[in-house]
Amino acid sequence: MDQLYKLNPPSLLSVKELNTLVENRTVYTLENFELNIFETHQKSEDVRLKFNNLVLTSMFRGKKVMRLFDENGFDYLPGESVIVPENEEMRIDFPEATFENPTQCLALAIDREKIKETVDLLNEKFAKTEKNEVWQIDLETFHIKNSLEISSTIDRLVNVSRENNKAKDLFADFTLNELLIRLMQTQARCLIFDNYHKYQGNNRFAYIIHYIKEHLTEKLSIDKLSDLACMSKPNFFRQFKKEFGLTPIDYINQERLYFAKKILADPRQSIADACFKAGFNNLNYFFILFKKQEGITPNTFKRNILEHTNA
Repeated sequence: MDQLYKLNPPSLLSVKELNTLVENRTVYTLENFELNIFETHQKSEDVRLKFNNLVLTSMFRGKKVMRLFDENGFDYLPGESVIVPENEEMRIDFPEATFENPTQCLALAIDREKIKETVDLLNEKFAKTEKNEVWQIDLETFHIKNSLEISSTIDRLVNVSRENNKAKDLFADFTLNELLIRLMQTQARCLIFDNYHKYQGNNRFAYIIHYIKEHLTEKLSIDKLSDLACMSKPNFFRQFKKEFGLTPIDYINQERLYFAKKILADPRQSIADACFKAGFNNLNYFFILFKKQEGITPNTFKRNILEHTNA
């Protein structure tokens, strides 16, 4: 849950190619969006930026402090994205930018008709489970951590946009559709997974999330969860994945791994303790899932924790 999925940053421009040291802009214009790549190579404050369309911004490298909606600033780092409404002014500080440590980000300005087309298609063909809910870009959940799917889709969109290919508008359009859907699924996860207490009375998936968290270390079957959601097993599985972009089993495993990491941080607890106390019943399976999600084995994770503690 805490893992940040960072984008693959494009190569920085040479000094000769830079027109300015602050928010040097490279633009790729396609049929339904405009991709802007910005580089900043010196400390700066209160740099202002505004677009006529909704913008998805995402960090490649470095650090910004972003201010939106006349609110206090927040740190903005690689592995994160921010959705900015059309005509909303961004006020940006670059407290650490230098030639040795530049800031690089993208701003994807998306045509409003394209967004409407994708949202309408989802609501018509893939309606949400709760009848009072609709697909939409949630402008309140505007600062998000990239999922693996979000980061990989943005990477592909950047690559397609920079290609010299006559069909790139077509390829880019397919990828943009996917990105918008992934974005809405990620926002749905933020809304329901992080605020399930607030919505469990009127959203069956929020109720299921609450149940999973309360019974995480016990046996959790899809049969039981689908019964609690008053849905057939296939429909429950299908709707959960459609709305959140991952299966119920994926979610349970993510939560158990998150709990296992807390146990591994205790030097008195063994790797087997972390496995079984977190609800897994197979040590080999635990190792496979842990390595897949964290990129390292439980042994390495525990060793790193201990070395950091003793440093």
